[in-house]
Amino acid sequence: MFVHYRTLGFVLKKDDQGEADQIFTIYTKDFGKLKILGKAIRKIKSKLRAETQPFCLLEIEFIQGKGYKTLTDVIQIGKFQNLRKNLDKLTIAYEIAEVLDNLIRGEELDKEIWELLLETFKKLDNCSISHIPYSLIYYYFLWNFFSILGYESELECCAICQKKLTPANLYFSPERGGVICNDCFKKAKTGKKINPGTIKILRLLIKKNWEILSRLKIEPRQEKELEIVSKNYLSHLSSALDIS
Repeated sequence: MFVHYRTLGFVLKKDDQGEADQIFTIYTKDFGKLKILGKAIRKIKSKLRAETQPFCLLEIEFIQGKGYKTLTDVIQIGKFQNLRKNLDKLTIAYEIAEVLDNLIRGEELDKEIWELLLETFKKLDNCSISHIPYSLIYYYFLWNFFSILGYESELECCAICQKKLTPANLYFSPERGGVICNDCFKKAKTGKKINPGTIKILRLLIKKNWEILSRLKIEPRQEKELEIVSKNYLSHLSSALDIS
């Protein structure tokens, strides 16, 4: 007799399988990331088809078979309609889902990741602030996700010599795990120059100080630096996790 499991979750990805099945990648509150089979779910008459939408808060039920988990019931708890009706917000949600899927390799419960994901999607759904880019919410998720995984960046002292950073000629080095001073940059020859204002934004992101972040007027140069630094650090961590 199969045991039925119930939990909350977000669908991160769907992959078609066979003529009518789908494999769902779902991040759940009680089990972490799961791959769950939806049998015949692509058929028009499927009762579960309409409920399994990405980026809705779902209550799901599944059973564990010999080789795979099978979806047996889905109830939408939160529809996050503002998120799913706005193309820019939806793009950010897909980017978050991709990062989560790529960096979490197995099934492992992590309450901190679940709370961060839920908080981020709520912010994205509710955000109506015109003067900040939606990408800031992506970076909010990304840098706190890094921290939960054990890769919090050093932003207060030089990541090499550990001296207190002063706002002049600073560089971000993914290989060194944070910001390095000019003297260490000359020796290590690794890193990309970063503006002190951008470092301040990164500090606020990691401290989860959304009250101040939501009031910031981010300059185009800072937004571009955030994009570059985030991509570089994400790429470095992805490669490091593949090696390990």
